[in-house]
Amino acid sequence: MSTMTTEQHPADLWPGERPEAARRLLLAAVDSFASRGYHATTTRDIATAAGMSPAALYIHYPSKAALLAEISRHGHAATLALVEEAVAHGGDPLTRMRHLVEGFTAWHARGHTVGRIVNYELRALPPEDFAVVAELRRRIEDTVKQVIEDGVAAGLFEVPETRTAARAVTSLGIDVARWYNERSSESPEQLGQRYGELVLRMLGAPG
Repeated sequence: MSTMTTEQHPADLWPGERPEAARRLLLAAVDSFASRGYHATTTRDIATAAGMSPAALYIHYPSKAALLAEISRHGHAATLALVEEAVAHGGDPLTRMRHLVEGFTAWHARGHTVGRIVNYELRALPPEDFAVVAELRRRIEDTVKQVIEDGVAAGLFEVPETRTAARAVTSLGIDVARWYNERSSESPEQLGQRYGELVLRMLGAPG
């Protein structure tokens, strides 16, 4: 089965505010981490993929861990912005949750390569960088949790514990990055719509 969309290019996360060499290194790191895994990737692998020498890499980034941190921070910051924008869309909690889940799911489908790296290489981050990413993840989860709490207060959702429900909602979307690829039969938007319906049922929404 052929795909119905194209993958979001990782370059979209770095729209030109960095030197071109730094952007090339970031994109090469994404490709290398995705194909080899973080631990199996060397700085030479990244530099070679970027068409540079290992020495040139260190001009911009002190280590491959610094590249992973940059990719993780920007991936999570983009996701947080998407979630906050969806909530700001307005409407009742049902409408806000639907928009949130549709956008969150579609993002992880379109950007599945970056999504896999930022969500499944967390343990490789140095402690100080992990703390920054953990705070972004907390803000994403808190935003989802607030919508669920609003829905419970309005009698639209019925869940035993809102924190657990929020984690379940985000976990569904994050996992899309693990399995979605160019051969998937649904477009990111179609998948987002299906997940939106699924999440509303999971939260006990009426009808």
